[in-house]
Amino acid sequence: MDNQTNLAVSSRTEKKALEKAKILQRESDREVFLLVGRILKKTEAERSEEEASVLLLHRNLVDELIKRQTRRNELKRKQEEVFDDADELKRKVRQLAVAVQQAKHLVVYTGAGISTAASIPDYRGPNGVWTQLQKGRVFSSSDLSKAEPTLTHMCIKMLYQDMLVKHVVSQNCDGLHLRSGLPRHALSELHGNMFVEVCTHCSPVREYVRLFDVTERTSLHRHGTGRRCSHCGKELRDTIVHFGERGTLETPLNWKAAAEAAKMADVILCLGSSLKVLKKYACLWCMNRPADKRPKLYIINLQWTPKDDLAVLKIHAKCDDVMNLLMKELHIHIPVYVRVDDPIFSLATPLHPDEQHSHTRALIARHDVIDDIIDPFSDLQQPSESQQVCGGWFGRGYGKGRKKKKTA
Repeated sequence: MDNQTNLAVSSRTEKKALEKAKILQRESDREVFLLVGRILKKTEAERSEEEASVLLLHRNLVDELIKRQTRRNELKRKQEEVFDDADELKRKVRQLAVAVQQAKHLVVYTGAGISTAASIPDYRGPNGVWTQLQKGRVFSSSDLSKAEPTLTHMCIKMLYQDMLVKHVVSQNCDGLHLRSGLPRHALSELHGNMFVEVCTHCSPVREYVRLFDVTERTSLHRHGTGRRCSHCGKELRDTIVHFGERGTLETPLNWKAAAEAAKMADVILCLGSSLKVLKKYACLWCMNRPADKRPKLYIINLQWTPKDDLAVLKIHAKCDDVMNLLMKELHIHIPVYVRVDDPIFSLATPLHPDEQHSHTRALIARHDVIDDIIDPFSDLQQPSESQQVCGGWFGRGYGKGRKKKKTA
């Protein structure tokens, strides 16, 4: 009995000693790590002989720290915005104009960068949603339904009307392509539309276009809007596809038309997208074909994209600036957005009397109202740490992929 007790005590003592040794080793490794890091920040001329000896002794750690710094520098480079000078921009736009004119089946892919001129922030730019959240700030947004189509939206509509563009594939949920006058059959909104709610219980799926942001109470995996289908009485849901979700709705996502357009495309023009999400959709890039059989790729974006190396031309400029020059080269008039002619008014389904208070968003008005005199996006431009993201789609999904802390 005594032998068993002594063995148990000895075993516990050994475990404690082992754990203590591990802790001391981790502390020692951390001290070495910090020391080597401090030395590497100095130039070779500034390092003493003793410091040089430390680097030689811990060569593997030095290599690892250099690799980490290289990765950080590369990431920082990719996040920087680059602008082409005026002459370079004009030369590139002329090259793009030739490609647009010669294209037999031009498809346009659009991202958040085409809506920044409407005061809707992008996601990965210097002041983007993800960028701000990574800095520990709580990003805010006002009622995004007050935004209006930008010059780029109107240009794309005109290019479609002139039969130079065959289809538009958008990642944006702001509905501005639809409001610019682009026909619905020519548009695939892969991540949904903030003005559209649907009844998935009806067959075919029944669609309701509203004059306000229907995503006010929705979020990741929670799509019910609280309103009911006028035909079957079931709860309606929004059409937003959040990070971590798979969009299956036929409209407004229109995946079938997007895949068909990509298959027929000989030129793809990417406007204002980082392509970090779009690159994952293999059907949009025809990568199963030989390189010379794939669509020619043209990219307009201020930052690096994962498709830059495959592009025939990369233009570093704001979308509105490029499209303004492009339309001049093509001798196409750019119409001004007129709110009274917005197609959303003819597409919208009015609420039932008992649904009038089912949302707190202001309706899109046909004419300017007094509230529009005040800049509705003032809080977008200067986010406050105390403000919260409004709506069920804007800025959501930042926490995807992070390990959730286990709670008791």
